[in-house]
Amino acid sequence: MPLAPPEPSRHRTKQEFVYRTLRAGILQCELRPSERLVIDDLARRLDVSAIPVREALQLLQSEGLVLNVPHVGATVAPISRESIADVFSVLEGLETVAARLVATRGDRAALDQLAALVDAMDRALAAGDTARWAEINRRFHLAIATLPGLPMLREMTERVLDRWDRVRRFYVKGVLDHRVQQAQQEHRAMIDAMRAPDLPRLQQLVREHNQGAMQSYLSFLSGTEDAAAGGD
Repeated sequence: MPLAPPEPSRHRTKQEFVYRTLRAGILQCELRPSERLVIDDLARRLDVSAIPVREALQLLQSEGLVLNVPHVGATVAPISRESIADVFSVLEGLETVAARLVATRGDRAALDQLAALVDAMDRALAAGDTARWAEINRRFHLAIATLPGLPMLREMTERVLDRWDRVRRFYVKGVLDHRVQQAQQEHRAMIDAMRAPDLPRLQQLVREHNQGAMQSYLSFLSGTEDAAAGGD
């Protein structure tokens, strides 16, 4: 099956087309963790020569999404304990800065916007739609990073959220279904702390929110590793 481009759009070069298509495939887990990426096969599937594929893989390797494994070649980066810790540790730092800026500005309309997103997540859960919840959850966290008006903060947060989306898609049934209600309570507590504003409490809540999510994924990963070991 040919890989689908992330969205209908014009690409300036074949390299950009291949890069964006492969990146979307990796983040959406269409290309699975540790899957081999054979240049000739990808070139055939994307109807391009090997050169833009090789260049795109080099870019993805610089982002940590592709690894070059000796005697194997290019593979999709695995989802490991380290990669999960990396996502939530970096997101915690970025969100601590962004949430503090939102709180100190005291923009009631901005805080109402965040509260409306949490309400929309509640409606998604009531409908049993965890995929919709995850989509709005991403918008919630990206909104916190966008409201301060700092482009680099938003860009870095968006990249980390891309990585979180990949982890979530891979472990969705094992983690997300059991985490969402607690996450909703934490979202509301964060907004309350921003409204106060109570900066020490806000920093604690952001830390607990990200650390709690990280531990949920790590605990599930440990469980799957134990199950695999028991089946040997």
